[in-house]
Amino acid sequence: MAELRHRGPKDSDPTFQQQPSEDKGSDNELKAEKEGVSDSESKVDSGVPEVPVPPDDTPEVLNKALSGLSSRWKNWWVRGILTLAMISFFFFIIYLGPMVLMMIVLCVQIKCFQEIITIGYSVYHSYDLPWFRTLSWYFLLCVNYFFYGETVTDYFFTLVQREEPLRILSKYHRFISFALYLTGFCMFVLSLVKKHYRLQFYMFGWTHVTLLIVVTQSHLIIHNLFEGMIWFIVPISCVICNDIMAYMFGFFFGRTPLIKLSPKKTWEGFIGGFFSTIVFGIMLSYVMAGYRYFVCPVEFNNDSNSFQVDCEPSELFQLQDYFLPSMLESVTGWTTVRLYPFQIHSIALSSFASIVGPFGGFFASGFKRAFKIKDFANTIPGHGGIMDRFDCQYLMATFVNVYIASFIRGPNPTKVIQQLLALRPDQQLYIFNSLKAHLTEKDLLPALEEAAAA
Repeated sequence: MAELRHRGPKDSDPTFQQQPSEDKGSDNELKAEKEGVSDSESKVDSGVPEVPVPPDDTPEVLNKALSGLSSRWKNWWVRGILTLAMISFFFFIIYLGPMVLMMIVLCVQIKCFQEIITIGYSVYHSYDLPWFRTLSWYFLLCVNYFFYGETVTDYFFTLVQREEPLRILSKYHRFISFALYLTGFCMFVLSLVKKHYRLQFYMFGWTHVTLLIVVTQSHLIIHNLFEGMIWFIVPISCVICNDIMAYMFGFFFGRTPLIKLSPKKTWEGFIGGFFSTIVFGIMLSYVMAGYRYFVCPVEFNNDSNSFQVDCEPSELFQLQDYFLPSMLESVTGWTTVRLYPFQIHSIALSSFASIVGPFGGFFASGFKRAFKIKDFANTIPGHGGIMDRFDCQYLMATFVNVYIASFIRGPNPTKVIQQLLALRPDQQLYIFNSLKAHLTEKDLLPALEEAAAA
């Protein structure tokens, strides 16, 4: 971009000067990353403005307690303590139920969006782009209105049909969503400034890619949650386990660099994280598959106006005998093992979390290197921003949603009935007669009538 190359914010705004960091380990890592960039890369990126490095926000209590340690071990303890705190919080919100989980997903989505948009604004705000932040948040509101409106219509159909205002909003939901987006689109066109056309379209794309990455994926996470909390908890836990174990194996045994985008990632950590995550996924699935609270779909009870998690577990969550291959039989001495079928699926989830999932982190690392920053924010000491913790989770959410649609979910009779009830009476009669004729032709209707009479 000509504007970026001829005029960098560092030249016009003193706030973009690199601030000294109290964390020497962070400075060393940034220095190592910058030195690892080739000369050709430096020339290409020389016109890209840098984002100011946030100061060290480690709590003073931890700084005093760990003052005698080297920066490497200090970072290890800070990350460990904060990781345990986050895992404890995760267990707490699971205990509070699916509604709280959905609200947490929404809060995480908004924070991740804010962190990415703030980077764009911090880099380019010296150009005085009109309405950039306002339009970014407006588009976030529009996209959330569309996705959550679709979710409400799908999962709260009876409630929507019972309330007249909701029924009208549901009927014209997509038109309203399009009208809201079109308003933002027109506002963007009206905000174009002659000197900054290219930069404004660049930021327009920045906002929309952020919406695609953050909002769409968080919507899929909520859809996974409605399939049963186990489809929410196990994938997220596998990513967390892989992140922790890869860090542990890499910290103690890492010698071989894995990828240039993340100089601290090692093959030892990658392989150790893979096997640890597979074992963890199988064990966690075995524990959770025995509880209806985790395996039953999350449904809305119209009588009590609340969520309920109660059902007869499907075959996926019932113990079955599996014959072992001859090689494993000779080693273990067992002919069969009793497993939940979901444990077999958990191997696929764990494998994705440990093999493909890290590429979400590598993608984020490449993004951060492009702007010469270490973390998206400094929300969590030792970990960076919320986006730094969820860069792999969003990729995992998409995989789980596709996996459920491809291998698990079948036709949903409840949704079919909901759609039938929304039809006109003559259309309902037509479908009834067609279905009756089909069942009679298959010789199923007499048997059904006899069973009903008995």
